Amino acid sequence: MNADSPRSRKASPARKAALHALPTEQAQARRFGKARTARSTAILEDYVELIADLIESTGEARATDIARRLGVSHPTAINTIARLKREDLATARPYRGIFLTEKGEALARRVRARHRLVLEVLLALGVPREAAEADAEGIEHHVSEATLKAFSDFLKGSRVKKAS
Repeated sequence: MNADSPRSRKASPARKAALHALPTEQAQARRFGKARTARSTAILEDYVELIADLIESTGEARATDIARRLGVSHPTAINTIARLKREDLATARPYRGIFLTEKGEALARRVRARHRLVLEVLLALGVPREAAEADAEGIEHHVSEATLKAFSDFLKGSRVKKAS
């Protein structure tokens, strides 16, 4: 670690104060708005990711299996699947499984990639696998593109150092 890296220097009083300063009203409102939107879309993302995983591993995704795996009631799963259908992320036919639309498959791919990247960073930081898996489930929905790029760059840098 070089002397200028963030980990090597102690935070000065001014830096500590800046880290704990109250943001402007507009900045804080924007951050909270982003977090609310992420919470709303997190549910849909979890469902499409699970549907894709179920189809890949068992050949079908049924509402009963989705409810059990997500730890929700069957009516809750049915309501969310209806929302997926309204948002053109999934289709379903009576007495058949749930299938992802092209839009749903694309979302599942993006969510899986985000999940893997967040998980890899947590593991690289030394977080135990079980904790990293659980934490990645939440973080993956709230992380920005800028942070994802930084995570990717961090992993590339740590891989280069390990290979040396």
